Amino acid sequence: MPRIQIELPESFAFSTELPIYIGHINYGHHLDNAQLLSLVSEARVRFFKSLDYSELNVEGLGIVVADVAAQYRSEAFHGETLVIAMAANDFNKYGCDLVWHISDKASGREVGRGKHGIVFFDYATRKVCSIPPAFVAKVGVKFAK
Repeated sequence: MPRIQIELPESFAFSTELPIYIGHINYGHHLDNAQLLSLVSEARVRFFKSLDYSELNVEGLGIVVADVAAQYRSEAFHGETLVIAMAANDFNKYGCDLVWHISDKASGREVGRGKHGIVFFDYATRKVCSIPPAFVAKVGVKFAK
């Protein structure tokens, strides 16, 4: 099976810092792969908050994570602070990709990269909806490549 390759944008206009707590560490004494995704989920919430949205209210619609791809690039350890950068790209009728890059704050070492494919969702009707044009305009202005 070929390895997943994640292309990163030239720049990220959004980033946030998250510490690695002992609960994020596995029996190998490094960041657990599932916990890495949990940290990215926290960064995603902060990304939407920076746009004055929540994951349940983006122009009246929620989001659903449709898929995820990740490349783990190096170990990360308890006590380190991660910098998680995020950008939206690859827009389609129903959503986009949220591409992310994780590095260690102190050394700059790349820890991982990946993307979450999101779709917009009306929780009242339980149906996928078209991406809100206002979201695309806002992300295009604030998070242009």
